[in-house]
Amino acid sequence: MRVVLLSLMVLALAACASVQRLDAANDVHALLVSIRDNDGAAFDAHVDHDALKRELSARLADRIGKDDRMQGLARLLGPSVIDFADKALVQPKTFRTVAEQYGYRSDTKIPSAVAIAAALKTLPDGRVCATKKKDGPCVLTFTKENGAWKLTSFDGDFSTLRLKL
Repeated sequence: MRVVLLSLMVLALAACASVQRLDAANDVHALLVSIRDNDGAAFDAHVDHDALKRELSARLADRIGKDDRMQGLARLLGPSVIDFADKALVQPKTFRTVAEQYGYRSDTKIPSAVAIAAALKTLPDGRVCATKKKDGPCVLTFTKENGAWKLTSFDGDFSTLRLKL
């Protein structure tokens, strides 16, 4: 009896995770379409710019480390550099390079939400993420905010975000 109960609990948890991934997949699909179509308004509706700016700021602080001169420069330029990076890099054109790494080129049909859901990984804190490989590290992380899943973290290599002037 105990084994049956445990099995049912595991199945219920797996079903919740699947529903959560499918819910997120609809917004991830919309984000991919906005990237493909270079639709800034739709892109912004699925991106939490403040969360990404906080992440960029934290990464900048980590890179600078203990160098006092660099820390002073970072304090002076940090906010303006982060604002510039947000405006210049967090846009559909630059995220297209990330999408291309997943195989989504402008001439590629974007998979259905069900296919995207299968590729998402549910995190212990309720967020979901996209990985390059099935058991690989998260590259893009999404958080549900006000009823929509938004991109809140880019854990990939920032060199893949190329500024296109």
